[in-house]
Amino acid sequence: MAEQEKLVIAHSAAQLKAAARSWREAGQRLALVPTMGALHGAHMALIERAQGLAERTMVSIFVNPKQFGPGEDFEKYPRPQEQDLRLLRQAAVDLVFMPSIEQMFPPDFASDLKAGPLAEPLCGRHRPGHFDGVVTLVAELFRQTEPDLAVFGEKDFQQLQIIRRLVESENSPIEIVAAPLVRDPDGLAVSSRNAYLSDKQRRQALNLSGTLSMLSARAAEGQPLRELERVGMAALGKAGLEVEYLEFRREHDLELAENLLRPLRLFAAARVGPTRLIDNMPVPTA
Repeated sequence: MAEQEKLVIAHSAAQLKAAARSWREAGQRLALVPTMGALHGAHMALIERAQGLAERTMVSIFVNPKQFGPGEDFEKYPRPQEQDLRLLRQAAVDLVFMPSIEQMFPPDFASDLKAGPLAEPLCGRHRPGHFDGVVTLVAELFRQTEPDLAVFGEKDFQQLQIIRRLVESENSPIEIVAAPLVRDPDGLAVSSRNAYLSDKQRRQALNLSGTLSMLSARAAEGQPLRELERVGMAALGKAGLEVEYLEFRREHDLELAENLLRPLRLFAAARVGPTRLIDNMPVPTA
């Protein structure tokens, strides 16, 4: 990371490119951390990962309307701008890109993309069109920011794999870097949506990570995967969670795992009250 200067706040691609010009001319690598704001510890871990790999770090903050479906929480999604900027300054980030919807998707925008087969299972099955909106935004972010690398978290593992495939399909030189999922001390995967949970709901939500941990350990011991999925669904339902899916899948293509050939990962999505949570956990190799 370069010696810290004042945080540059860019609202347009022109402002961003003007700020980054001197960095590029100096041969410095630029890392991008895409976010929807409401920054928390997991975002800070992504930023730290980026700063270890590039001289300059850019963070984008944009709540993407294209990835929210009907009845989802686009309007109420948290947007604590001043708090986010304070955290970015404390983290010594070089630039934050905060475009408007019109900047990202002007009225004549005609470049909506399809996420492809990797988007069909898991969250894609329950949120039709969600990943199309994600890849459309990410492709546009990459076009406007022109990073050398971009960092994404493994909490959204399906999204990570879809973006990797996007970069491969476009023969893009951008390096996609994965950062490990971050958990709170009680085991709950860190998420902006955790703020919606009451104390009682949070205690309920802990059943999600606890069940995944138990099932992944049993899978590593050789217990049948479909049977473990049924056990997990029953346990989460008994704890009051409304389960959307709980499935063992292969990491590289997200196909259902039929055996213990690694690498495997257990994926889950469930609602605690109105709040939708996702989590995943790799099956240990030993």
